[in-house]
Amino acid sequence: MKRPGPLLTLLAGLVLSAFLLTLNATTGTRSASSSYREQSPSPAPVRSSQASPTPAPTPSRSGAADADYAGRTDDDAAAIAVSVRGGRAIAYFCDGRTRESWLKGDVEDDGTLRLTGKHGAKLEGTLEDGRGIDGTVEVDGTRHAFAADRAKKPSGLWRATATVRSAKIDGGWIVLKDGSQVGVVTRDGEPSPAPRIDPETGAVTVDGQRLTARPATP
Repeated sequence: MKRPGPLLTLLAGLVLSAFLLTLNATTGTRSASSSYREQSPSPAPVRSSQASPTPAPTPSRSGAADADYAGRTDDDAAAIAVSVRGGRAIAYFCDGRTRESWLKGDVEDDGTLRLTGKHGAKLEGTLEDGRGIDGTVEVDGTRHAFAADRAKKPSGLWRATATVRSAKIDGGWIVLKDGSQVGVVTRDGEPSPAPRIDPETGAVTVDGQRLTARPATP
């Protein structure tokens, strides 16, 4: 039997080499494709077009309305007036003879008043839906319960300060809803009953000097 010749052996080797090259090329392409897919970044998550709902703001409590109040103590010993402006309050206690006290302080959002004055004077009260104030006032160590209704001009709290004949004058008046007046004028710290004021204009004469009382506010 004859052995294949050199030419035939060479051709067989070429065919085998070509087949191996083709196989390697195909394997390399598939590996590269697999590698590319593995390294590709994952797509970014799709965001919802609807934003998260924003919580509604908590409503703030409203402060006490600006108003004036006037009334008397339950024992009818004195009159009292309160003026409220911008969350602040000023009050005046007066018996129309020699006892008086000015008090001031804040008004809480729930309508509670805690006012203080000289010599330990204090007032505690509650605004009743803007219609009036119920509470207690303590002056000179004596406590009085009181009720003050909402006042309409000319009712309310009035004050006049001036210097007359070298004396410092400080007058306070409470005009009640029935038109009656209670007031005290101090001359250099000495109190005495106050003359009547004109509730329409605030005009008043003290020791021969014409003065003008004005509505008192905090």
